[in-house]
Amino acid sequence: MITVKGVCDKKVGSGGSAKGDCQTVLTRAQFEKLADAIQPNMPANVRQRLASAYPRLLVMAHEAEKRGLDKQPRFQETMQFMRLQILNQELTSSIQEEAAQVPDKDIAEYYRNNSKDFEQVTLQRMFLPLRKHVEPPAEPPKEGSKPADSAAQDQAAQEAMSKESQALQKRAAAGEDFDKLQKEGFEAAGFSASQPSSNIGKMRRNGLAQNHASVVFELKAGEVSQVIDDASGHYIYKVVAKEVLPLDQVKEEIHNTLQSQRYKDAMQNLQQSATTELNDAYFGNAAAAAPAPPAAPKGGVTGKQAAKTPSPQSK
Repeated sequence: MITVKGVCDKKVGSGGSAKGDCQTVLTRAQFEKLADAIQPNMPANVRQRLASAYPRLLVMAHEAEKRGLDKQPRFQETMQFMRLQILNQELTSSIQEEAAQVPDKDIAEYYRNNSKDFEQVTLQRMFLPLRKHVEPPAEPPKEGSKPADSAAQDQAAQEAMSKESQALQKRAAAGEDFDKLQKEGFEAAGFSASQPSSNIGKMRRNGLAQNHASVVFELKAGEVSQVIDDASGHYIYKVVAKEVLPLDQVKEEIHNTLQSQRYKDAMQNLQQSATTELNDAYFGNAAAAAPAPPAAPKGGVTGKQAAKTPSPQSK
């Protein structure tokens, strides 16, 4: 797979002739074992970069050993710290694999206990601007005249649109078409640009802002919400249909949720099993501000060890 002439490394695979020449050979099995250890399922282009980098690393490491650098205290201390980092990484991977083994009974239990999370509604949504559009005066105020109170104008523009929204909500609840009412609302607000469609399709709770979802998901099919006001405008919803998604449709979602929680719990329990005290007399204020030690490299070539119309709100 890889042949490096001029370097004899018995730990990998070496050979030589009577004349003293030597070479190191890395077989396909050895290379794939190395690549999988660095990054499981390593992409082909990354494997190629690893194969290109490996001979250089081997040559440099071989020369370092010839110089006895691997016997130096600094090397030994670095290797000890690298060992801690790699063991940390291996344990993290192991805990992740264990967390992924979520029993089907846990998934079914989560589904039963959190059925509201899997409700889905088909919605119509009427969005109306927060305030009426006020055109600036065509001419500047005459000398000596009192300037308009902009705060009062803005308040009046908001109140007018709030009143308009309430009137449109009553008509929507009586069964009038949402798109038609929304068009009227935009015209009343002084906006001539096209409006968004009222049909927004199927939504889960997490697809809406929390203050919207808390209202919408209390409605029954066919019901229209009261006006929901927020900083972006006025909203009126109609629930066209409502359902609870079946378990088989959300099984993977629940699995991922439980896997994440299991991993978080395991790591938290592990970290809480030990406490740390630092000598403030030595570290001083630097102890609180000190960055974390560098993490062991992961992935890549060298892997672990080397190488102007208002718009509706969306969540």
